[in-house]
Amino acid sequence: MTLTQQVESLQNLLVAVATGGAGDNADDTDQRQALLSQRQLEALTPSFVRTCRDLGQFWQFIKFKFPTYKERRDFIWGEFRPLFDKLEGVGVAPSDELVTGALKTFDSAHVHEAWLKALDRRTTDPEGAITMARTLLESVCKHILEGARVVADDSPDLTKLYRQTAEQLNLAPSQHTEQVFKQILGGCTSVVEGLGALRNRLSDAHGKTKAGARPASRHAELAVNLSGALASYLLATWQTRSAQD
Repeated sequence: MTLTQQVESLQNLLVAVATGGAGDNADDTDQRQALLSQRQLEALTPSFVRTCRDLGQFWQFIKFKFPTYKERRDFIWGEFRPLFDKLEGVGVAPSDELVTGALKTFDSAHVHEAWLKALDRRTTDPEGAITMARTLLESVCKHILEGARVVADDSPDLTKLYRQTAEQLNLAPSQHTEQVFKQILGGCTSVVEGLGALRNRLSDAHGKTKAGARPASRHAELAVNLSGALASYLLATWQTRSAQD
């Protein structure tokens, strides 16, 4: 049995258990070990595969996380999707694995879910991917501000929310005197402004006329990659500052 087949069997086993079915712990152990032995796939492996050592532990995890079978299935499929994309080489960019690994280290379901949805929709649903790229940055900013016990700006303007977060992390251009840092950090602000404008112009967040512009997959890939890189940078900066406090 190939590794892809073993991962698929593991996913099917966990879906069955999560939706009221039975499973064999021996099969779970064999398939988990086969996956966990692949160190290069560690960042893409669902966290519950690592933490739940048998089907009983997984059941205790999933039954309290989601009340319905549909939510449980969608969650498991979504968590395994980046891993299957990697194994099958489908629509995977070099940065995907790095960003996925970085975002997984933070205990925020909204952040990780937004990233997975953005990845999943890049090719098949560019408009939806652009919307999720914006949602990812919004979730990251709110996650950081909440952790810093700062009340987030109620404005739906992503740029205002980002600037509030950047100031909290000492990443605002105005907080630095070195020209090179002011230029780089100013570029980050421009990226956020551009993502907000792209989302308003090309995403599925607003209604369109028949002649309205529609994004191609390349537009979605740019938006998702930019948001993923910036989200990782913000979270890494927040983690470093938190460790120093």
